[in-house]
Amino acid sequence: MPIDRPARARVEAGTVWGPTVGYSRATRVGERVVVAGTTGLGPDGRVVPGGMEAQARQALRNIVAALEQLGARPADVVRTRIFVTDISQWEAAGRAHGEVFADIRPASTMVEVRRLIDPEMLVEIEAEAIVVGER
Repeated sequence: MPIDRPARARVEAGTVWGPTVGYSRATRVGERVVVAGTTGLGPDGRVVPGGMEAQARQALRNIVAALEQLGARPADVVRTRIFVTDISQWEAAGRAHGEVFADIRPASTMVEVRRLIDPEMLVEIEAEAIVVGER
């Protein structure tokens, strides 16, 4: 008897790394939406200026855009992971995260990593959402 699997939808990463590495910005299967590590790349494909907080804000804008393309919204987010290259700047990344998630308060982890794929990148954020009900 064949297994009935939920449809799979995705949002392309829109970076040079997507096809090379073989990943998408976000994938939805059923109620679950998973957003890959997202950095502070602006619409022009360059890291936004302004340091950790500006990059975190842009990464979160990119995440929200991917969620919306898959029928989710920030209120559906249940988990985030924040990777920073300098943990002493945790408050800058935290402020940006709080602007989006202060009332939602998903489970969240912030860790320092040695570096990200581009030396200009200071922060990378992942998100997971569960969409319940129709929109």
